[in-house]
Amino acid sequence: MTSRFQDPLEDETCRRFVLPALEQAGWQQDQIRAQYPINRGRIRATARRHLQERPLKADYVLSYSDGLPIAVIEAKRSRRDPADGFEQVKRYGRLLDVPFAYTTNGHRILELDARTGRLAEIPEFPSPQELWSRYRRERELTDERRAELASAPLNPKLRNWDGTPKEPRYYQNVAINRTVQAIASGRKRMLLVLATGTGKTLVASQIVAKLWNAGWPENRRPRVLYLADRSILIDQPKDDYFVPMFGEAVHKLGGGDAKTGRYIYLALYQSLDSSGDEASLYRQFDRDYFDLVIVDECHRGSAGDDSKWRAILDYYSPAVQIGLTATPVSSRDADTYGYFGEPLYEYSLARGIEDGFLAPYRVRKVRLNVDMTGWRPTPGQKDLLGREIPDKLYGPKEYERVLAILDRTEEAARYLTDFLHRTDRMGKTIVFCANSDHAFRMTKALHNANADLVRRYGDSYVCRITAADGDAGRERLDEFRREDTDVPVIAVTSRLLSTGVDIPTLRNIVLFRVIRSMPEFKQIIGRGTRLFPEAGKFSFDIIDFVEATRLFNDPGFDGPPMRVVRDETDTDGNITDSVNEDVPSDDEMVGEPEDEYEQQDGGTLPPFVTDPDEVEDILASPNRFYVDGVQVTQWGSAFYVSDTSARGGLRLIEYEQFVRGQVIKLNLEPHQLLGRWAHAKSRQELRKLLAESHIVPEDLAEWAGRPDADTIDLLLYLAWEIPLLSRSERARRVAVRHRDFLDSFAPQAREVLDKVLDQYAARGAEELEIRALRSDAYSTEFGNVLEIGERFGGGDRLRTALDELNTLVYEAS
Repeated sequence: MTSRFQDPLEDETCRRFVLPALEQAGWQQDQIRAQYPINRGRIRATARRHLQERPLKADYVLSYSDGLPIAVIEAKRSRRDPADGFEQVKRYGRLLDVPFAYTTNGHRILELDARTGRLAEIPEFPSPQELWSRYRRERELTDERRAELASAPLNPKLRNWDGTPKEPRYYQNVAINRTVQAIASGRKRMLLVLATGTGKTLVASQIVAKLWNAGWPENRRPRVLYLADRSILIDQPKDDYFVPMFGEAVHKLGGGDAKTGRYIYLALYQSLDSSGDEASLYRQFDRDYFDLVIVDECHRGSAGDDSKWRAILDYYSPAVQIGLTATPVSSRDADTYGYFGEPLYEYSLARGIEDGFLAPYRVRKVRLNVDMTGWRPTPGQKDLLGREIPDKLYGPKEYERVLAILDRTEEAARYLTDFLHRTDRMGKTIVFCANSDHAFRMTKALHNANADLVRRYGDSYVCRITAADGDAGRERLDEFRREDTDVPVIAVTSRLLSTGVDIPTLRNIVLFRVIRSMPEFKQIIGRGTRLFPEAGKFSFDIIDFVEATRLFNDPGFDGPPMRVVRDETDTDGNITDSVNEDVPSDDEMVGEPEDEYEQQDGGTLPPFVTDPDEVEDILASPNRFYVDGVQVTQWGSAFYVSDTSARGGLRLIEYEQFVRGQVIKLNLEPHQLLGRWAHAKSRQELRKLLAESHIVPEDLAEWAGRPDADTIDLLLYLAWEIPLLSRSERARRVAVRHRDFLDSFAPQAREVLDKVLDQYAARGAEELEIRALRSDAYSTEFGNVLEIGERFGGGDRLRTALDELNTLVYEAS
C-alpha cells in the first residue's frame, strides 16, 4: 500500500530493495507491515470545522508475532544519504518501544541498536530469529517459557463499529507488551497510566488474551478478577470486550454467589464485601484462586491505606495485580505508586491530543457579576422560606452550599442556551452542578429557556441524571451515552457522570460547580476527549462559570503524577530529605461502609449514605438559603485554546495571545501583511501560512464578535491593536474615494464591480477573486466568466480590473 504522502522515489526503494531484502533474510509476509500507522495526526479545533495534520507512518514495522513489533525501517530515495532518516526512525522506534531501527536508501543500511546505543552500517537485514534472540536478551526473556508468553498472539475477535478488526494502537501495544513481559519476569504489582479515552479496557482485555493464549500460568487458562467501584465500569467492559473475546468464560459476580467454573470474573467491591465480615463474598474464594486481579480506576476505592476495600486486594495478594488509571494519586493516606509501583507505561492527555487519538478542546470562561463582586443581603433580609439570611459577603465558595441565588442559575442557563443556538442545539452536553438540588433548578431553567425543543422532544431534551434519580436516571444515562440516539441532549448532573461513562458524541462540558480535586477535574475533562468522526465530532467545548479550568495551569494537570514532593534542605541549600505531601482530596472517591451498626430497641437505624450528592444535600439542606430577585449579568468572557507546545504537557492560552504570537512569527510589519493580503495570489499563500499556524478566519470572527470584519483587519487588530474596519466600510470607502476608478468602466462592467463590492461586504475576501465570478450570484445576472470578461473587453482586462480593485479595497487606512 502506498501512502498519498509518500515520495514516489521512496516507494521505489521500498518495492525494489527493502521487500526483496527482507524476504531474503527470512521475514514472512505476515511479519512485515508496510505503511504502519503510528498516529492519526493532530486535530486542530476551529469554530466551524477541523484541520488534521499529516499522520506519522513508518515505512515498515517488523513483528516477531502478532502484536509484538521488534523493529522499524525508514526508506529514503536512492540518491539520499540513509543517515537523513536517522532522527526520524529514532523517533519511530521510541514511540513504538522497539529496540532496533533501520534506515536505508536501497544501497546502504544503517542499524541503530537502542540497547547498546550503537549505530552501524550492516550489509543485510538480520533474520527474524537473529533479531528475536537479540530482543530476548534486551528484554531479559531468558528462558523459553518467558519468550513463549511474550510472543503469544492477541485475540482478533474485537470489531469496530463498521465491522473492521479493532487492532490496538501503537501505545496500547506498548502497554500490553510491557505488562505481559513484566508478568513473564515474575513481577507481581504493576501500574498503567493512560489518559481517559485512550482505551484502558482494550489494553486490559488483550493482556488477558495473551496470557490465555500462552496457557499462563502452568499451562492452563488464567483465572482473572476484574474489579471496579461502579456498575458501568463493570458492565461496559463485560459487554463490549470480555464477552465478545471469551464468551461463556466470563461471569459477573454478585448476589452472594461464589460461582466457580468460569475463568474471567468481573465484580464491584461493594458486591464482594457487602457484609464486611467473614461471610463476605470475596472470602468464599481461596486466597490463591485468582491468578490475575485487574483494578480499574485504581486511584479510587481501594487506593487508601486504611481502605476496607484494600482488604480485598490484600486477601488476593498471591495474584498478579495490575492497576489501571488516568489519575494516580500519592498522598499520606492514598498512594497509587506505593501499592502498585512506578508506572510500566504512561500515555498522557497531551500525547493523545498530539497524536490525534483524542479530541482537542476550546474553553470559554464566563464570569457572572455576583461571582466577581460577591453578594451581601440587606440587613434583616429573609430568604424564600422566610429565614433571615446571616449578614456577610457570600461568594462562589458558598454558592449552592450555603446560599443559592436562583437568578445565577437562570443566567447560566440563558448563556448555555445562546451558545447552543450559535453552535448546535442538538450537541450533547453535560452540565456539572453543585448538588442534586442545584441540578434540578438548572434542569428547570434549561427547560424554560428551550421550550420549543422541549415541546418537540418532551422531557427528553434536557434531564437530570444524579444518584437521587435512581433507576429512571440510569435509564436516561443509557439513552444519553448511546451513539445512535439524538436525545437526551443535555444531561444535568453533579458527580455521577464525572467518571467511567463513555460518551463519544459529547460536544460540550459545562462546569457550574467549584472543583478543587485534580483527579476529578481530569476525569471530567476526559468525558469529552473521545473522538467520534462518524458523527463529525472532532473536538469539544468547555464552558466554565466557576474558574475550574484554572487547574489547566496546574503543573499536575497533564502529567500523570498527582504527587507533591517537598525537598527539605540544610542551611547550605543541600537536599537533606524528600517528603511526600498531601494533595487535594478526591471528592469523587466512592464512600465505603463505616463500622457496622447494631440493631437496638426503638427501631433500625437509617441506611448508611455513601453517594456524595446525597451526603452534600443532607448536610447542606437545613442551612441552605434561597434568594431571588438578584440582578445577575454576565461580567465578561474569554476564549481559550489548548496548546501542546508547552514543555511537559498541555497549557491553556488565551486566544488573543495565541493569535498575536502566531502572527508575529510571520515576521511581517502591518503594512507588509496588508500588502500581501491585497493580491489574490499572495493572499492564498498567506492563508496557507495562517492555516499552518492554526489560525482560522471563523475563529477570529467568533472571538472578536465581528463576523462583518475582514480576516486581515482582525489580524491587524489582534497583533497590533489597529482599529477594526468592517468589510462594508472598506467597500464604501472604495465607492467614495475611488469613484473615478469605478466610473472609468463602461456601465455594464461597472455593474459587475459594484456586485463584487457588495458580495465582498457580505461574504469576505474570496469574493474579490476571479473564481468567485463562477458562482450563481453572478451567472444568473451576468452570465459565465467569458461573458463577464466581454463586458471589460476581454479576460485580461477583467483580471487587471479585479487586481486594481483588490489594491483599492486594502488601501492602507
